[in-house]
Amino acid sequence: MDEVDAERMEGLHVPACERCLELIESRSRIVNGTGPEDADVLFVGEGPGAQEDAQGEPFVGRSGTVLDDALRSVGLDRETVRITNCVRCRPPENRDPKKGELANCRGYLETEIARLEPDVIVTLGKVPSEHLLGRSVAVTKEAGAVEDVRIDGETYRVLLSVHPAATLYDRSQESTFEAALEKAADLAGVDGGGSGQTRLDGF
Repeated sequence: MDEVDAERMEGLHVPACERCLELIESRSRIVNGTGPEDADVLFVGEGPGAQEDAQGEPFVGRSGTVLDDALRSVGLDRETVRITNCVRCRPPENRDPKKGELANCRGYLETEIARLEPDVIVTLGKVPSEHLLGRSVAVTKEAGAVEDVRIDGETYRVLLSVHPAATLYDRSQESTFEAALEKAADLAGVDGGGSGQTRLDGF
């Protein structure tokens, strides 16, 4: 973890940042993660889109509705999980974040993970999967796979998933997405009854 980045944060939030010139120009605000600061499950997306930039919360557009519905189907809900992004500012025209932008925001993400200490990190799509694993990922083929990642001296389980938006354009991805979330709920010890999370001691 970058200690400078940790010092710039207020809890799990980044109050101000001027590192990426293009993102400063395209954003209207910094979009920090939402959800409990002791959540068992952390979802990591790519970056804010137009609606996220406007409302100041991750995954509030159509893909957010898909995510919310899928969460409820496996016994989770937005109030019991944390949702964040690799970069906290909207890239111009919703393009993929550049390597330098991802690198600039990496310390913030690692600090958020280290302070949260989630049971499982779910990467939503190709960009966050490759960013955290540090390798090329065929996300549609690898969805549901779990790998260990070392961050700040600790090991975290990373569960790969397709992006919720993938289900809007390709209905065949719905079952893939739902299966990944079911696995995330299982890893976090959720009973699947729709009542939210329950941490299992020694799980």
